[in-house]
Amino acid sequence: MKTESGGARLLGRARAGDGEAFRELVEPYRRELQVHCYRILGSVQDAEDLLQETLLAAWRGIDGYAERASVRTWLYRIATNRCLNALRAGTRRPAPAEPGPAVPEPSRRRAEPSWLEPYPDALLDAGPEARYELRESVSLAFLAALQHLPPRQRAVLVLRDVLGFRAAEVADMLDTTENAVTSALKRARAAMPGHDRESAPLPDSLRSGGWSPTSCARSSPATSRGSSPC
Repeated sequence: MKTESGGARLLGRARAGDGEAFRELVEPYRRELQVHCYRILGSVQDAEDLLQETLLAAWRGIDGYAERASVRTWLYRIATNRCLNALRAGTRRPAPAEPGPAVPEPSRRRAEPSWLEPYPDALLDAGPEARYELRESVSLAFLAALQHLPPRQRAVLVLRDVLGFRAAEVADMLDTTENAVTSALKRARAAMPGHDRESAPLPDSLRSGGWSPTSCARSSPATSRGSSPC
C-alpha cells in the first residue's frame, strides 16, 4: 500500500505529465472501479468501456483534482457520473425487442433483464472471504433487482449500502444534497426485494442486519446462466 507521502509524490509526478506515475496512482482502484461500473450498468463489456472513459477523464482532469477527497473517492465520482451519463444517453442498453404475442403472466416476480451479463469469477481479484462477499454483490439476482431502480437511486444504493460511502460523500459525488441522497436511498431500499428496515446500515457493514445483497435471492427467480449464487 502506498504511504501518504508516496501518494503525494505520485500525484505530483502525474500532474507534471508522467503517465507511468498516473498508472501507478490509479492501478490499485482499477478492478473495484470496473466492478462498480458493472453493478450500475449490468454489462461486463460496458463496464470495461466506462472504466477506460473514467481513467481517461481522470488523466485529462488531474489538474482539477482539488484533494478535498481521496483519490479513490475522486475516481468513484468520475466513474459514477460517467455511468449515469451513459444510461441517460441510452448508449449502454440494447434496444427493446419487438413485442411478441401476449402470454399469460406466470407470476408477480420481476423478470430478469435479458441483456444482463454475469460477472466472470476470474475477474474477482480478492481473497477467499472477500471474494465470497464480492460475489454476492455482483450476483445476477442482485444485479437484476438493481436494474429495476432508476439510475440515480441505483447509484446511491450501491455507493451507500454496498461500498459504505457516507451520505455527505455521495452528495458531493452526485452534486446534490445529503437530504436528496437520504431520500433516494430510502426509496431504493424500499424497492429492493428483501428490504425490511429503513435505517441505514453501518458503513462497510452490509451483513449486520436488515437488507443485504443476498436477501434479493429470497425474492428473485434463480438463474441458470452460470453466475455465482446470490
